[in-house]
Amino acid sequence: MTVRRAGTHRMSELLSGRTGLIVGVANKRSLAWAIAQQADAAGARLVLTYQNERLKENVEELVPLLKTAPILLPCDVSRDEDIAALFSALDGQVAGLDFLVHGAAFAPREALSAPFLETSREAFRIALDISAYSLVAMARGAAPLLARKGGGSIITLSYLGADRAFPNYNVMGVAKAALESSVRYLASELGAQDIRVNTISAGPVKTLAASGVAGFSGILQVYRERAALKRNIDGGDVAGAAMFLLSDWSKGVSGEVIYVDAGYRPMGM
Repeated sequence: MTVRRAGTHRMSELLSGRTGLIVGVANKRSLAWAIAQQADAAGARLVLTYQNERLKENVEELVPLLKTAPILLPCDVSRDEDIAALFSALDGQVAGLDFLVHGAAFAPREALSAPFLETSREAFRIALDISAYSLVAMARGAAPLLARKGGGSIITLSYLGADRAFPNYNVMGVAKAALESSVRYLASELGAQDIRVNTISAGPVKTLAASGVAGFSGILQVYRERAALKRNIDGGDVAGAAMFLLSDWSKGVSGEVIYVDAGYRPMGM
């Protein structure tokens, strides 16, 4: 068996000729945007969704930064009819999909600032619906388009709060735990179609979502002090891992949580 070295494959060709759907770009600090930029640089044709008209403006401002103009489509991931409309529109505009990047997550701000014990039923429902169930719904819509291309890759974004309790993360940690479990079940069911499903558990990054977590700067400091690499990560670190998971280099990887946190998780103290 001949093993090709990673260095012999130019990054600009890694995703050449491939089409990917990226959900969750809110602004220039979004991890989904960092992945979109890297995928575009690697040669992919992109479809970007926006949650509402306000966020549409944010996404439209970013489009000129891409090499290849993406397709822009609306999709509120909490609405089944929006998801159905998205994939119906896609079916008429692309031959199929090679990958799906799911970066949608949300919990009401009060559910993060109040004690977890006080989480309301409605806040719990919203957090689990948007942050976890939306992956299932998007995967269901994307699967036929991925199968049309002979398989592909689905990735989502998680955080260590799925496995450990973090101050002021609360119901979002529960939602991320559900998300990671969903990844395993989806990987099991979609594997026969050669569709891989994985998640990147990223260290803390200053994003729009992170702004809702009280004491976030303190979390960043703890990571800098205790992570093996003695630094925080950035969107580029996450995007690099995403390129591996979206490309053929990860054809044998599915149902996994890949930690990109500068080596924080393995450390004892």
